[in-house]
Amino acid sequence: MKKILKITTVLAIAISFGFTIYPIDGYESTGIKRLYQIQKLVEDSVPYNRIPPGAYKKLEDIKLNLTSIEDSIDAILEEDDEFSKRINRLFPSGNYSAAVLDMSNPKDLKYSEYRENVGYQPGSVGKIAVLNAVFYQMAKICPDSWEDRVMYLKDIEVSARYWGTGDHHTVPFYDIEKDKLVKRQVIASDVFSLYEWLDHMVSVSNNGAASVMYREAMLMAAFGADYVNLTEDQAETYFKETPRDSLTNLAHSVVNDPLREIGITEDEWRLGGLFTRGPGKYVGRKGGSIGTPKGLMKYLVQLEQGKIIDKKSSLEMKRLLYLTDRRIRYAKSSRLDSAAVYFKSGSFYKCDREKNPDCKKYAGNVFNYMNSVIIVEHDEGVKYIVCLMTNVLNKNSAGAHMYLASKIDDLITMDNSKPEVKEVPYKDDEDTSNDGED
Repeated sequence: MKKILKITTVLAIAISFGFTIYPIDGYESTGIKRLYQIQKLVEDSVPYNRIPPGAYKKLEDIKLNLTSIEDSIDAILEEDDEFSKRINRLFPSGNYSAAVLDMSNPKDLKYSEYRENVGYQPGSVGKIAVLNAVFYQMAKICPDSWEDRVMYLKDIEVSARYWGTGDHHTVPFYDIEKDKLVKRQVIASDVFSLYEWLDHMVSVSNNGAASVMYREAMLMAAFGADYVNLTEDQAETYFKETPRDSLTNLAHSVVNDPLREIGITEDEWRLGGLFTRGPGKYVGRKGGSIGTPKGLMKYLVQLEQGKIIDKKSSLEMKRLLYLTDRRIRYAKSSRLDSAAVYFKSGSFYKCDREKNPDCKKYAGNVFNYMNSVIIVEHDEGVKYIVCLMTNVLNKNSAGAHMYLASKIDDLITMDNSKPEVKEVPYKDDEDTSNDGED
């Protein structure tokens, strides 16, 4: 099957109802089919309870918050001692690390750090580096036209092949003509547009989709402007005929070099390789993966400044991080139900069954990483960024992340002269459902 480049005639959609969610009202520009179904449900007044009120933002409502701030990232991330003392009291003892930025008032930013330089295996949070790599390469292919970049993301379709298989996460398959939605695991013959693969990678954290888009970023870097006409056979020949060490070096540089260019060091955040095993026969791993709250905060702040590639790329990546699927872990806190959240979560755990035969998923006894990065925006103007990384053994930390989300939201909300919200006691048996995300 060849890579298909098609300039589609898009179905015009009249959006006459009072609200919608991104990128549903952006379906015409992205072609992400799952969004069309949700749009129709809202348009037809069919109840859709999978997502909370804060997920119903219009495309035009999603903006960058710090474009007026020209300060360097180091100047912005200067710790506010009083704010930091109060934030840091919220963290329990143990392997917790965090960075928090209150940007409700861009002229009076408040930043807190807590063991911010401790490195953790980032898990699926590392997929943000793949998202960044794709937009970085598209900017090199089409340096003078944002419209062309969007067109290619929408109209280039690629198949999964062995890159996209082997992940338990399901992805949505929606047939617009039949109005039929099916969710299943990816198989080698599945074909989606670049935009849809990115959506699968971020919204449901599909590892296969992440490897597919990692592959495409590598091909963009290798072929440059010729990428847009590349066939599947040409792509596979490239991987078969290029030495494995060269491909490994390319894989490492394509996701990591753009992070170095914006001042994130190798020890602050790096991605060591692909997310599925199939491509391992051609592409190896290098350097291991690591993330720190400080490194991830550096990225999200510059995203809000519009400094990641350019303002349009920064905004579009933020739109793709806008969570319009079921909220989990940190983002599942009821305090955030009315807020817009831009979110990525990741986990990585290992069980020693000899020590504990009953060791469970997301509760590893060797290591048990759980990470949450989030931008929270309340309608009344409270806005902040949190990068939280933990390694608490023998316990699913989803409940602890939700608890901290509520406590941090309470503190920042009160700081910005909002009414105090009644505190909900933390319970060890709180719902810790992860909805299958790694």
